[in-house]
Amino acid sequence: MRYLRQIGLPGFGEESQEKLSQATVTAVGCGGLGSPALLYLVAAGVGRVRFLDHDDVELTNLHRQVLHSTEAIGIPKVDSAYQRLSALNPEVQLEPLREKLTPENHVELVRGSTVVLDGSDNFPTRHLVSSACAQLGIPHIWASILGYEAQLSVFDAAAGGPIYEDAFPQPPAPGSVPSCAEAGVLGPVVGQVGCAMAMEAIKLIAGIGKPLRGTIAYYDALSARWEYIPLKPNPQVLERVHSGVLPEFEKDVPTLNTIPDGALIIDVRTPKECARGMIPGAQNIPLDEILAGTPLPIHNPTLLYCQTGKRSERALRALLGTHPAELFHLRGGYEFWSSSRDPQSGT
Repeated sequence: MRYLRQIGLPGFGEESQEKLSQATVTAVGCGGLGSPALLYLVAAGVGRVRFLDHDDVELTNLHRQVLHSTEAIGIPKVDSAYQRLSALNPEVQLEPLREKLTPENHVELVRGSTVVLDGSDNFPTRHLVSSACAQLGIPHIWASILGYEAQLSVFDAAAGGPIYEDAFPQPPAPGSVPSCAEAGVLGPVVGQVGCAMAMEAIKLIAGIGKPLRGTIAYYDALSARWEYIPLKPNPQVLERVHSGVLPEFEKDVPTLNTIPDGALIIDVRTPKECARGMIPGAQNIPLDEILAGTPLPIHNPTLLYCQTGKRSERALRALLGTHPAELFHLRGGYEFWSSSRDPQSGT
């Protein structure tokens, strides 16, 4: 009875439902894209669903990450997801993993999957997902959101490609592409694309329709239009990724979760952003000015921050080795500081 309405579809039937029940789907990320994708795949009766995320639920997630609730703020996303998904369909075997994909574990964490969904929000993780799927011969469904726009595709090394690196050979410089916190995002845009990811997974598992291989689907929410961009495989790219060769990722930079006593604090956001609120005592030197060579005061230690930590990391990379002060940036930026401080003491 649970699956009656989809079993009754022409071309689907009990055979396709049985394929779903035997499948294992791994979702990297339980955020905006992972939320609708996981909800619909679990509801559809995928037999085993594994989901990875190392973050906790935050208030700013909730307008688009519909898998989570206000009561879940502060708990791991995988725990919140497990509670919601197990209530939705107790017949599905759920495997929550509070893990971060790394060059050391990325292959093992997706091994055994029928399909992998990449709903991550950073380029190193996307390349790691692609590498693991290429090595293991697993179809890889990818999507990304930026503002009112989105992209979606199915990469499949086992079918000869194309793969993610055919479209994006190397990760861009840290901070060069804005995050959702910096560019903004509307929930329905993420929801539409996350649902499309779930549909691609069902098509691949059940063997119905035509999966989105060899094409990047581009969605413009403001015009409600989809456009389709052909993508051809490059055998040399496929061979390199299939062999496990990873791109050169930027090394970690000095990061702090707290503000040291006596630190010089520099806000690298725009003056317009700073007008909405700043950490007390901070000086505003926008990122563009730092990258243009504007000198910073010499002070040990010096802490850089932005809205979420992306731009301050980029500023820090530009300054390391050229500035005499001891430099750090604030993990999570102004959003982290404003959500974790004591409202009575202001600290």
